[in-house]
Amino acid sequence: FFSILSSLLIRRRKVLTMAPRSTGETLQERSKGKDVRTSNIVAAKAVANAVRTSLGPRGMDKLMQLGNGEVLISNDGATIMSKMNVLHPAAKMLVELSQSQDIEAGDGTTTVVVIAGALLEACGSLLDKGIHPTTVASSFKKAAEEATKILEQVSRPVDLNNREDLISAVCTCLSSKVVSQNSDLLAPIAVDSVLGVLGDNRHTATNVDLRDIRMVEQMGGTVDDTELVNGLVFNKGSNKSSGGPTQVSNAKVALIQFCLSAPKTDMDNNVVVSDYAAMDRILRDERKYILNQCKKIKKSGANVLLIQKSILRDAYNELSLHFLAKMGIVVVTDIERNDVEFICRTLGCTPIAHPDNFSEAKLGYAEHVGDVVMPGSQHKVVKFTGVKNPGKTMTVLLRGSNGLVLGEANRSIHDAQCVVRSLVKKRFLIAGGGAAEIEAALRLKEYALGTTGMDSYCIKAFADALEVIPFTLAENAGMKPIDIVTELRKSHAEGKHGAGINVKKNVVSDMYELNVLQPLLVSTSAINLATETVCMILKVDDLIVVQ
Repeated sequence: FFSILSSLLIRRRKVLTMAPRSTGETLQERSKGKDVRTSNIVAAKAVANAVRTSLGPRGMDKLMQLGNGEVLISNDGATIMSKMNVLHPAAKMLVELSQSQDIEAGDGTTTVVVIAGALLEACGSLLDKGIHPTTVASSFKKAAEEATKILEQVSRPVDLNNREDLISAVCTCLSSKVVSQNSDLLAPIAVDSVLGVLGDNRHTATNVDLRDIRMVEQMGGTVDDTELVNGLVFNKGSNKSSGGPTQVSNAKVALIQFCLSAPKTDMDNNVVVSDYAAMDRILRDERKYILNQCKKIKKSGANVLLIQKSILRDAYNELSLHFLAKMGIVVVTDIERNDVEFICRTLGCTPIAHPDNFSEAKLGYAEHVGDVVMPGSQHKVVKFTGVKNPGKTMTVLLRGSNGLVLGEANRSIHDAQCVVRSLVKKRFLIAGGGAAEIEAALRLKEYALGTTGMDSYCIKAFADALEVIPFTLAENAGMKPIDIVTELRKSHAEGKHGAGINVKKNVVSDMYELNVLQPLLVSTSAINLATETVCMILKVDDLIVVQ
């Protein structure tokens, strides 16, 4: 009896020791799914932390050395993320997130990554408490929708005829760029270039195609020499090797796609000439052939000729340039195939593929065409001014002391133009300086109190994550982030919707009075895109490598 009893006790002890210990979690999931999710969150947070110091007007710039040895300096989130050599699949999703924000709004590319990083951190703590990933994802989507509604309520409508408001929004965008000291010049250029493309349709337009604005970079001078040209600029001078004219008024412009040179066979053949008489005849026929082509150009009335670059044979030769110079025609050579459509829309001309197709209707018009010497360098450009501009296009002539400055100025003006485009898409402005995020966070916490169950807990975590933007702005400006965010909460609780961080004076100020404004689309797009990406990362529970 005792032996049987002891064996039963031993068995019971074994059963007790083999039973899994309770960890206090309400969600019991397989360990692999948990490990994969944790790995994804850690990788994505690492990428977000890499660009976090670039946020805001006091943010730091990143110096990037590319694979080809080229050096790039920028604090634009989309540029930094696109140049990073990211291997982890979840981290690559943040790179694509930044590019999505760049396409949708053009600005806020660093903000969207920082928000995504903060939301992932919130997810980590929620998952540790045993809340199911699907519950977290659905709650976050509800919170993003509510945050969008809150921001729409506190936003202010903007009139596209009010140029000052548009310039204020653009200056806010440029304040965090390398060329921020030139924002007084670049902001009006960005606004006028987009409004110039819109023309009379600014009241009815719902979008702008920024490909209608051409950026021409010219090294030399400073960024202050940048100008907006209501016409066309080529970044090389006219071809005057044969002594042709360089200035023409009341220009009639022809764009040709055929070659002003002797014809060649399709295959690589050699012609053997046995005597001088045959050689003279070949040269005479070549001269006659080119002269006939030039006469047809002159007969059409064209006095400016644009020659498209050719691959198969020479687009022009010295003989054709000589004849055109004698006829008083300005010649601009090596026109890129990609630029043909823009040139035709600007000048109102039609590409001509054969000399027999010349007609008056296919020519473009400009009041003046001529070479202009760039100040600060001896380089020349061809400027077309006084165009009728039926296609509504603009050209920005960028100047800079070196390639790094030119590249950053180009990216900054593009972001500034995207801000104006965002206001065309959604005509509302909202306060900057972290005011929008703090307002959304405060109101979301109130909304969370009215909900029940897990939703309330997750929405509160979402609201806390939004406060990372003002916290980071204060941190990058060398302020005490906890004090500043607490003061911001107090101001917004008192109903001051425009209260934000004044990084110049290190205090909390009214952003509307300081004209620190940003488009509503930038904030709403950043919150929605970041939430979508985070929910996608949350729902991943396995990583499968396919060879």
